[in-house]
Amino acid sequence: MRRKLAAGNWKMNGSRASLTEVDRIVAAAVGLGIDVLLCPPATHLVWVRERIGREGIRTGGQDCHPEHHGAHTGDISAAHLADVGATHVILGHSERRLDHGETDALVAAKVRAAWAADLTAVICVGETLAERRAGDTLEVIARQVEGSVPAGAAGHNTVIAYEPVWAIGTGLTPSEAEIAEVHAALRAQLHRRFPAEAEAIRLLYGGSVKPGNAAAIFAVPQVDGALVGGASLRADDFVPILAALDAAP
Repeated sequence: MRRKLAAGNWKMNGSRASLTEVDRIVAAAVGLGIDVLLCPPATHLVWVRERIGREGIRTGGQDCHPEHHGAHTGDISAAHLADVGATHVILGHSERRLDHGETDALVAAKVRAAWAADLTAVICVGETLAERRAGDTLEVIARQVEGSVPAGAAGHNTVIAYEPVWAIGTGLTPSEAEIAEVHAALRAQLHRRFPAEAEAIRLLYGGSVKPGNAAAIFAVPQVDGALVGGASLRADDFVPILAALDAAP
């Protein structure tokens, strides 16, 4: 069975002073039968690793450059992330795709760089509200998976997160039936492309996950956990989400 995963994406938030929240998250996560991943800003990775200590919670970056090193001022390589103890990196998030014009091909190049550094890539896909209303959700997501997930994807190096763009930070979420439809389609696509690994690759849902809706989302078939944004910054919000995932079937 796939082990459940709760990943927290802090985005461009948090401060050194706010890292006391990590202590509370760690204390609550110890003993749970799930994996927990925290992805703070790159400037905070070392500090977060220090707060976690040996408790088993993993850390990850929020992006990486497709090259291992070079003259790329301001960028961070997958090797840099690994060097400070990260085990994962979020790639292809809609905010990167929209704000920075990232294409599926670029995301795939970053995924290959992450794998080369022994990082697990958390690859994000999702449709806009216009695409949802036009009935194009499954087509859009299938195209993103085809272009963003390179050959070689496996359970040990790949997680796919479905994050409908229109639900991120808005308080809106798709219905449970809509989430189930997308996750079933994702699993079917993985079986076509990676038949030997399809059942090992975890599928997360992301987009306004909060304590009040977490249990219902985690009960949806093929949902192996969540990629959580703002709620992962606050223990009072993230810890109940962890508990709901731990209790999920």
